[in-house]
Parts: sequence; C-alpha cells; structure tokens
Amino acid sequence: GYVAYDHGNNSMQFGTSSTEGMRIDSSGNVTMPLQPAFQAIPATNQVDMAINTNVTIVFGTELFDVGSNFASNTFTAPVTGKYQLNANIRLNNVDSAATYYIIYIVTSNRVYYTIEDPTKYSGDVNYKSYNISVLADMDASDTAKVNHFFNAGTVTLDIISTSSFSGYLAC
Repeated sequence: GYVAYDHGNNSMQFGTSSTEGMRIDSSGNVTMPLQPAFQAIPATNQVDMAINTNVTIVFGTELFDVGSNFASNTFTAPVTGKYQLNANIRLNNVDSAATYYIIYIVTSNRVYYTIEDPTKYSGDVNYKSYNISVLADMDASDTAKVNHFFNAGTVTLDIISTSSFSGYLAC
C-alpha cells in the first residue's frame, strides 16, 4: 500500500496493491474510484406482467458497475456496510381493477416496499412511476433485487425500459 502527496496538483492519494483507492484534491473533494456502485435499466419493456405472482424485474443493461457486483438482476454486496439502493419503476397500462400494486427492494436481510391502491382511480392509468429508496444494512455477499406484485385485475401491465435500479456503498 501507499500514501502519497502530489505537489504538482496538491492532492493526496491512498492506495493498496499499486491501485489508487482514494484521492483528496486541493479543494478537499474526495474521490474513491473503486467504491462499489451500479445502475441498471431493462434492455426492453416487460409486457403483460403476471397477476398474483411475485416477479423479479429484469434489468438487462448495466449503465455502470464499479466492482462488477451486479449480475442477473441482482446486486451482491462485496463488503459489509450501509448501501443506498434506489428503484424507479415506470409502469404502463395500470389496471384500476387490481387490488394493489407493490414494488419491492428485496435484500437478504429485509424487504422494503412501496404499495398503492389503484382502485382510487376512476379508470385505467396509461402510465405511473413508483420510486423507492432505502439505506440498507448489508453484509458481504448479501443480495438485493427489485420485484413487482399486483393482485387481481387483468394482464395488461407493462414495465417500461426507462425504469432503473441503482445503488452504492454509503458507509
């Protein structure tokens, strides 16, 4: 490992195994280029979601994945810590006859969710977004994924490819 001060740009670097893990610049900004972080989106729309079934949302396109910890719709924590996890799910063809809609962030330790009663609408809704953000306590090798469930209604619901799932090690 090493600790180095670069007089040329007035920055302090910290590293292990000849790889920089943290830098503090002359303004006090801290960058950690190896800090686990990811963002993924669906590669395509998921159409006609099943009724009364807990469905994992498919995130087939990684926008970034620092540390390569996201695969097969699942984030795996590389180290124990607190992780900020976020899901923004865009739905089309929301059936107002369904009893409820739930979006879950499912981790190894806990399930976090947002729920809505669509019967409050006077008719079907063309599009709707659900957002959920949590600071999750995760141990090394714990996993996180996003699921969807809706009860009753008809098979018309689509999850749109502008949805996203992201996260990073906060502390």
